[in-house]
Amino acid sequence: MSQAVDKGSLLLPIVPAGESQEAPRTRRLPEWLKRPIPAGGGMGFTRDLVAELKLETVCESARCPNRSECWTARTATFMILGEVCTRPCGFCAVPRGKPEAVAEDEPDRLAEACARLGLKHVVITSVTRDDLPDGGADHFRRSVLAVRARTGATIEVLTPDFDGIPARIDRVLESRPDVFNHNLETVARLQQAVRRKSQYATSLSVLAHVKKAAPEIKTKSGLMLGLGESTEEVLETLADLRFAGCDFLTLGQYLQPSTRHLPVVRYLHPSEFDELGRMARALGFQEVASGPFVRSSYHAGEMARSADIEPASNTVTADRG
Repeated sequence: MSQAVDKGSLLLPIVPAGESQEAPRTRRLPEWLKRPIPAGGGMGFTRDLVAELKLETVCESARCPNRSECWTARTATFMILGEVCTRPCGFCAVPRGKPEAVAEDEPDRLAEACARLGLKHVVITSVTRDDLPDGGADHFRRSVLAVRARTGATIEVLTPDFDGIPARIDRVLESRPDVFNHNLETVARLQQAVRRKSQYATSLSVLAHVKKAAPEIKTKSGLMLGLGESTEEVLETLADLRFAGCDFLTLGQYLQPSTRHLPVVRYLHPSEFDELGRMARALGFQEVASGPFVRSSYHAGEMARSADIEPASNTVTADRG
């Protein structure tokens, strides 16, 4: 499946698979992963609004290191379909177990939050719901339509793999999101340890199907680095994503949420992320965000604007406030 990659101008150190630094032994973050808490009054506003409307955010559930920055700027990544995931991934802090019933009014509450935050770009993600007949696809569709009816925002979905079933993916596509994001997370060799019940080939098939079924929709994927992957494996993975028609890419540093999760094998220096970003652009990705703090939805609006994505024509402009 992997396509050949020209590495003649590669400036990255070639890191063998599984090479370790002192991260797991000392558990001390390098200086470039330490950041000040941003000042501003938006943090409390966003927190209170999320609580008032009884919404979940991946910012909290996944213990995202960018939460303070994003919430201070009055933005968040909303997580639908509850807070309990049916898949026990080794990297993720989202609780796993038996999910609760789907809240039918959640799309309306989500749309209300987006309108009151005055969001220009909305990212909607979810836990994996293998317990639902359609994996939650119709709830995604309803959520996108509800947000579109209330705001003039561009809309990005970050979905689970829906077991690669085309009918489920097509149900989401009926709502015509502007960006369809599905994360590959890591290289093929590490999939079983990192994602466990998810499959590398299935994830690639999701992105390929979206691009074939709705070529006007931008596709996006992301990798966490520092789990023991080699440089060669990363480049092969990027080539596979491009072969699947993936337009946008995010590369970020994996950070261990707790001692119960997979350990960090290596902290990549910011210069390595810069070089990987350069290589990704050379492979043909239209937009690339590569850096230690980059996450799937971090500054996602800026990526959409850089690609000149316009909101769907049937939207209305939302007033801030």
